[in-house]
Amino acid sequence: MKQTKIGLFGFGNVGQGLYNILHETRGIKGEVEKIGIKNPEKKRSLLQKWFTTKPVDLIQNENVDIVVELINDENEAFSIVKESLENNKNVVTANKKMLAYRLKELIELQKKHQTSLLYEASVCGSIPIIRNLEEYYDNDLLHSISGIFSGSVNYILSKMFNEKSTFEIALQRAQELGFSEENPEDDINGTDSLHKLVILALHGFGLLVNPNDVFHFGISTLHKKDIKFAVEKSKKIKLVSRMFRTLDNKVIMYVMPSLVNQSNALYSVENEYNAVIIGASFSNQQILLGKGSGGNPTASAVLSDINALTYSYKYEYKKMNQNSDLSYSSDITLTIYLRFNSKSDLQHIKFEQIYEKYYSAGFNYIIGKIHLDELISSKDYLLENNLFIAEIN
Repeated sequence: MKQTKIGLFGFGNVGQGLYNILHETRGIKGEVEKIGIKNPEKKRSLLQKWFTTKPVDLIQNENVDIVVELINDENEAFSIVKESLENNKNVVTANKKMLAYRLKELIELQKKHQTSLLYEASVCGSIPIIRNLEEYYDNDLLHSISGIFSGSVNYILSKMFNEKSTFEIALQRAQELGFSEENPEDDINGTDSLHKLVILALHGFGLLVNPNDVFHFGISTLHKKDIKFAVEKSKKIKLVSRMFRTLDNKVIMYVMPSLVNQSNALYSVENEYNAVIIGASFSNQQILLGKGSGGNPTASAVLSDINALTYSYKYEYKKMNQNSDLSYSSDITLTIYLRFNSKSDLQHIKFEQIYEKYYSAGFNYIIGKIHLDELISSKDYLLENNLFIAEIN
């Protein structure tokens, strides 16, 4: 078997994980040819000869068969991926933010240069969800895709519920374990999960959706009062991404905390684990569970893509042709829990129907029906005033 030479951009948690497992796997004869880095002064576990600060040393290197991009900067990542595809290099990336905003352009680049871009590691770590949507569910009629898409947020919530940890301590531990970035903002505010949902919209329903059009709300305003409320109701709070098809061929998408009870499959998904629930006409409902964060789990998905490229695998984006009648919509009414500060807050957030109101010293909440468009227009107010919302199923 021919030795596959890899040009690796980034030597952080996932990059080092990939380097390590390449030397342990028996299925792929692959090795890293060169590693592109930004800071040559940083102390690393390999000799300096392995590293370069010049992207051309990888992209225009005739020995490199596959370029693997594992850096944080989405703009720089796009530049690397674009130039690699243009130089007839097949590429593997894990940069979900770059993908979510550039999918259309990246599809066109692959067609133009007859190259392949794979990105299994961009969504839910070790769970092989993209390949499954492309191959296993390619002819099934999907109804929904939902689940826990952020291992770092799920880890934080698990520690807060199961060990009564504070938000700050749980976050710090998640960063120490490599589950969360040094700047955890995208995880905490739900943006990271949103990017993953947008990628799955393409492979599950054939839709190219602008992330800016989709409602997302994270756990930045979560308070111990909300934890106490959930526990008293025998529920847990999970950050859930949802996407489902309506009878009139619309696809609803959003990310927000959800109050789940013990009968919900997501209730027992803990720590850095992710779960994807797929609803389909023929296969009914299936649940994929796996580690969504960490160097080795994410690197295992990168390794799978590298292996796929050794036999010339490409995404076919079949659902784009099959589902030409589908369109994105936010026309849905949801049942939510809102923890608010005072009655004046309710003048800014309009419920269509109210089921329960509770006023007490220091803790006010309301449960009722609200349109998703109302949440979109109220989002800034919710964040600025430290209010918390969670869907109730």
